Amino acid sequence: MRRIMLLLVLPLAACGDTARHTVEEGSGPNPVLPEERREWFPTLNVAEAIGWPDGALPAAAEGLAVNAYAQGLDHPRWLYLLPNGDVLVAESNAPADSGVSSLKNWVAGLFKSKAGAGAESADRITLLRDGDGDGVAEQRHVLLDELHSPFGMALVGEWLYVANADALVRVPYREGDTRIDSTPEVVTELPSEINHHWTKNVIASPDGEHLYVTVGSNSNVGENGLDQEEGRAAIWEVDIASGDKRLFATGLRNPNGMDWEPESGALWTVVNERDELGSDLVPDYATEVVDGAFYGWPYSYFGQHVDARVSPQQPELVATARVPDYALGPHTASLGLAFARNPALPERFQQGMFIGQHGSWNRKPHSGYRVVFIPFAEGRPAGDPVEVLGGFLDDQDRAQGRPVGVIQGADRSLLVADDVGNAIWRVSQAQ
Repeated sequence: MRRIMLLLVLPLAACGDTARHTVEEGSGPNPVLPEERREWFPTLNVAEAIGWPDGALPAAAEGLAVNAYAQGLDHPRWLYLLPNGDVLVAESNAPADSGVSSLKNWVAGLFKSKAGAGAESADRITLLRDGDGDGVAEQRHVLLDELHSPFGMALVGEWLYVANADALVRVPYREGDTRIDSTPEVVTELPSEINHHWTKNVIASPDGEHLYVTVGSNSNVGENGLDQEEGRAAIWEVDIASGDKRLFATGLRNPNGMDWEPESGALWTVVNERDELGSDLVPDYATEVVDGAFYGWPYSYFGQHVDARVSPQQPELVATARVPDYALGPHTASLGLAFARNPALPERFQQGMFIGQHGSWNRKPHSGYRVVFIPFAEGRPAGDPVEVLGGFLDDQDRAQGRPVGVIQGADRSLLVADDVGNAIWRVSQAQ
């Protein structure tokens, strides 16, 4: 039956929309937003996940070098640097019960599995330690396991917070720990029904009083019912002392990476936008997160561009929709975000943000599959994206790797999680 269904839908997948604009045209503070081309069936252009050949590496930009910080991991998604220089890796995938049963979702899931997203979740956090400082982690320990699709991590005082797919939890941590056997304590439950978007990230405020947690939508544009979107497509603020939470910003379809902009102190996030409006729409984006702001989803995109697929509309709410600060190209699946903090990289990478782009599955031609740098000046974006790390697609458009989380390591190099290559890549200045 599976084979018969696949034969029936393959012709539909082959009829997808082809882009008329470049990714560069769909990037920046004023991206090209062409006429919508609504699709009954999403464009499917999946880069088959094959992994890296022995000894192969991504391609670093001129003046940069790349090496494997760690390999042989199990779907490494997210990274976190501890104060002592240890690196935490969330080895994780979607919960087994995520998604809505429908022909379209079944087919999309089948093709996304081809892209490396269908494996069982390892549900653990691994600790990597580069004790001799040579840029390669020679120690590896399972710090915490038996979690539920963990993603974001944050250390506040003596507590390590982990954003599972269904709850924000915490465990005690002492510097130097390589194993935590304590049962995770639930800080607050998080929306987890359906889990169309399952990743939940967490970041602590600089004063250590609050946590900010991302929760993606339960659908593309509310097609599962807006009642299923309660508390979703948002960033929550959690008071650490009391555990109370409130909606900090809404209308963010699928926010992932977060970081504090060093000059202004503002919270920024990257957001995956909606599908099925053609290969040129809608661009993912990075934006400052303003307390109380609404960013459009599902009713509109990039400000007041109304999405007529959503009914009933809310024109008064759409009128308040904040325009995102910087588009990152359509369907790039931008996930990772890390601001430069005196990185050990050339001068052109000293002020701005690094973005991990996981790569498209529904755009022709592909977009993303790279790490880019967005220059900043005076706390704002101030230039075009610069590719830092590429080569994730081979000459047959197969995915050797897919970049996700990005952080600066203890030696101020850039670390990149690759969940198809099952590696952590280290980007440093070429010698």
